[in-house]
Amino acid sequence: MYRLQSAVTTRAATLGGWAWGYGRRGAHYRARLPPLGPGWVGGLGLGLGLALGVKLAGGLRGAAPAPSPTAPDPEVSPQVESPPPKEQPLAPWSLQTQTPPTTRHYARAIDSSRDLLHRIKDEVGAPGIVVGVSVDGKEIWSEGLGYADVENRVPCKPETVMRIASISKSLTMVALAKLWEAGKLDLDIPVQHYVPEFPEKEYEGEKVSVTTRLLISHLSGIRHYEKDMKKVKEEKAYKALKMMKEIESDQEKELKEKGGKINERNDFAKAKIEQDNEAKGRNSKPVKKKNDFEQGELYLKEKFENSIESLRLFKNDPLFFKPGSQFLYSTFGYTLLAAIVERASGYKYLDYMQKIFHDLDMLTTVQEENEPVIYNRARFYVYNKKRRLVNTPYVDNSYKWAGGGFLSTVGDLLKFGNAMLYGYQVGLFKNSNENLLPGYLKPETMVMIWTPVPNTEMSWDKEGKYAMAWGVVEKKQTYGSCRKQRHYASHTGGAVGASSVLLILPEELDAESLYNKVPPRGIVVSIICNMQSVGLNSTALKIALEFDKDRSETP
Repeated sequence: MYRLQSAVTTRAATLGGWAWGYGRRGAHYRARLPPLGPGWVGGLGLGLGLALGVKLAGGLRGAAPAPSPTAPDPEVSPQVESPPPKEQPLAPWSLQTQTPPTTRHYARAIDSSRDLLHRIKDEVGAPGIVVGVSVDGKEIWSEGLGYADVENRVPCKPETVMRIASISKSLTMVALAKLWEAGKLDLDIPVQHYVPEFPEKEYEGEKVSVTTRLLISHLSGIRHYEKDMKKVKEEKAYKALKMMKEIESDQEKELKEKGGKINERNDFAKAKIEQDNEAKGRNSKPVKKKNDFEQGELYLKEKFENSIESLRLFKNDPLFFKPGSQFLYSTFGYTLLAAIVERASGYKYLDYMQKIFHDLDMLTTVQEENEPVIYNRARFYVYNKKRRLVNTPYVDNSYKWAGGGFLSTVGDLLKFGNAMLYGYQVGLFKNSNENLLPGYLKPETMVMIWTPVPNTEMSWDKEGKYAMAWGVVEKKQTYGSCRKQRHYASHTGGAVGASSVLLILPEELDAESLYNKVPPRGIVVSIICNMQSVGLNSTALKIALEFDKDRSETP
């Protein structure tokens, strides 16, 4: 009986059942083809007989018919062992990925970092977020969480393209540095030498000079999106006073710890200063200033043909501060730098940047334009006043390509970060390895770029200073067996419907490392997100330190 059932079952599966034959017969007749011969009828009879035989054989064995995929049979006994299902490929939106051998050493860091990103994503309500991490120049982990396109349920993935916002400034710095290395650009002469369309400036009746170096480090005095000089100055004065009080408080604590005593005269003088400062603080408390996302210029829809044309937005506005005296973050300053790149190089800014992207192998990094079809481009989101997720309005970023107008992926940003890290370190390794290729930028250029500039601020980490298109935190440790501040460089970005960060944590090299290893040595982290106003620098630093911990434990 078993042999009969097996034969019948096999035969029925081979023929495919009567329904297939009926469908073919109907199609034959509908096509008005000649009548089918008697052999076809015999085949139909055989098919019916075989199907009936299978049913009867199953009944004799007491076995239930195979359940439908859409309607599981509740009568199937759980004790019956079924053959193990074939391993199905993961859905594209699945968070699970096969772990290559090179990443197994970092499994703990990946799990910890993924959990951290989930927490940040949930905390801010971001639709999607993408992360990439490289260790010593090799990409170890990249992953997308959530959605690149909520409406069409398109998941984020490593190839997702998003706005990188102000990380564009760091890219522009490479163009300026290449021109400087080639002797085509002087960083310290007035910008009118290259762009005479930008008028000469005065501050409080005194003629002043704006240079390329000052523009790079946001010390030029050129405004940002806020046009009200009074509000900006009040805010700066209030922050300075607040910082002064914090410094005085720290100094007082330090004196107490050392057991120092202040005489009565100093006490009286200090009390007088505090009273004056409090009075100034009451008078100088700033009027509430709009944030960047409340400024109209951030939502410009006008198309600008080139950087020179973009200058008309701000070139006739007064300087807010004397050049070199105070830090005032300015994306418009980088619009002027784009014009300088054009005049010094002889190429259009975007053409010159595309050449750099080609050299750096950043093949998915492009200027943001609405018309071109850009594969894997995400949509960008914001929450409205009712806390509902909505699409951001259309914007045209042609007026600020250099300061915040590029699109990219985490993979391209990792390549960029590693190219910078290689150039920074290769000079240290040259004596031990003569076969090393030169960096895209010279070591002395990278040292200059990553050297903090006086009178600057790093808004995303108060421990650091702004350098040349990068924020830099220097190595520092005040007390033994206490917090150790690592040296790193980073830049964050905030655009309409997008946030980003690129962070580079160089390895702390010793003499032995220089002879046994090759650059780049360190961790690079890039994170992009399709939601605005998401602070990502501290998250990137935590992730970098997690990978650095696993890296130090790797044999």
